[in-house]
Order: sequence, then C-alpha cells, then structure tokens
Amino acid sequence: MTATIIDGKSIAERLRQQIAADVARFTAEGHGVPGLAVVLVGNDPASEVYVGSKARQTTAVGMQSFEHRLPAETSQDELLTLIARLNKDAAVDGILVQLPLPAQIDTDRIVAAVDPAKDVDGFHPENAGRLMRGLPSLLPCTPLGAMLLLRSVATNLQGMHAVVVGRSNIVGKPIAQLLLQADCTVTMTHSRSRDLPALCRQADILVAAVGRPQMVRGDWIKPGAIVIDVGINRLPAQGTTKGRLVGDVAFDEAVHVAGAITPVPGGVGPMTIACLLQNTLQAARERRGLAKPAA
Repeated sequence: MTATIIDGKSIAERLRQQIAADVARFTAEGHGVPGLAVVLVGNDPASEVYVGSKARQTTAVGMQSFEHRLPAETSQDELLTLIARLNKDAAVDGILVQLPLPAQIDTDRIVAAVDPAKDVDGFHPENAGRLMRGLPSLLPCTPLGAMLLLRSVATNLQGMHAVVVGRSNIVGKPIAQLLLQADCTVTMTHSRSRDLPALCRQADILVAAVGRPQMVRGDWIKPGAIVIDVGINRLPAQGTTKGRLVGDVAFDEAVHVAGAITPVPGGVGPMTIACLLQNTLQAARERRGLAKPAA
C-alpha cells in the first residue's frame, strides 16, 4: 500500500490564482488595493527568507506589500509605536509581525497590540477567542492551510476521529478547534502523553505538529489514516551544509501505511503563505463592509 501524496504546492498555486482573480475584481470595483505589512525584527536567516517570500507572493497576486525591517536591538516601545502607526494606516489591511522576536520583546504584548481586524496571523486573543466560540474570525494561516489540504482528500469529516500531536497556540490548539467545527471527534496529545503511539493508532486523521523530527513512526499510524504533517525540521545530511528538511512524521515509513499524507517539504508549508494572502483579502473586504466572496 502506498499513500496518496497530498500536493500542497499545486493546491496552494490554485488558491493563489483564485486570490489574484479576486484581488483584480476587488480593485476594479473601486475598493482600492489590499495591503499587507510585514514586520521583521532582527536578521534571523530563516525569517528573512520567509519574509522575502511573503513579499514576492503578495505583489504577485496584485496586493501592496509593506516591509518593515528593524534591527535586532529594537526596543519593545519602538515596535509598539510602529504597530500603532500601522493600525491607523488606511492602506494597510493586514499586519504580520514575524516570529520569533528578540528576547527583550514580550511576544504576547506585541500580538495583543495588533488591531484584531488586521490580525492576518489570527493570533490576537480576540480572534483566538472567536475561534474557540465558533464565531467568524481571521484564522491562523497554518491550521487553515492544513484543513484545506485535509478537505482535498476528505470532503466530509463528520464523525472521524482526529488525533492532534502538539498543543501550541499557533497550530495544535487552533487546528483542534477547526476539526471540532468540522464535527470530528478530537483527541489532543503532546510529547508527554502516556502511550502516545497507541493514541495515534486510533486516528482516522493524524495531525503532527510537535516540532520533533520524524517522531511519529510508521507503526504509530492506523492503516488508511490521513496524515497531516505540519512539522518542518532540518536534519544533518552528508554532502550539504544546510541539511535536509523533514517533518514530524517518518515519511518513508508512513507512506506505506497511511491512506493519504502530506510531504515535507511541499505539503502544509506552501499553504501557509497562500492562506496569509487569503486572510489579507478577507480583512480588506471586512474593513470595507463587504461580504466575503462565495466559497
């Protein structure tokens, strides 16, 4: 048995094409050009690459990209002042502060300072609370992308048993809420759960978001299960200084057990930025009092 590979690259590309068409129509109707502001503090190499990719994809779909690159020694007050300015800027529909932030800055304080209506990361306590209550909100991009991939292979999730490995506020907790809203039965687990392999083997849907390379082995997976691997880790590899990217799932083992699986790279990763663009357009529509486009 070999699992169906869920191609995040192609699904993300189709989503970006749809967003570009929606942005062109939005602009042609006289609503202005949606704008996304990305703030990067410091020079973390991975964050710099990610921010650059966001800027390119933002302009590629016809939106305005506003980049703010600040030195690593930027104070919390200086960053809060910038966020306050972006909150008031009519040209900015979405604000994303790239994480992680330097040690001198309180991440929770910064997340809470972003206008919830412009919180395209979906991290603000107000948006997190609305998600918990099942109310409309801007959703975290990675969980949203993971759900779109899941629905590409299973349109009706009702009654399926989903096991989420990982309890982060960025992925684990919000994706559990989205799965509950899809009428799944959800079990939340983490690295300290007792007999984690046995819990995983119960899953019709297994979401791995624990941040440990290849932690989930092939014999942890129920035959035919859908596996969504959110992890992205770098392992040393012979002949390269950067190493190779792997997920939280031992793919080479899991692919012979699962019914469908996301690869790393090329699975959930490409969906994250595509969903960021979707959130920015949603924020632009809602800030202008416009209904969202039909699904």
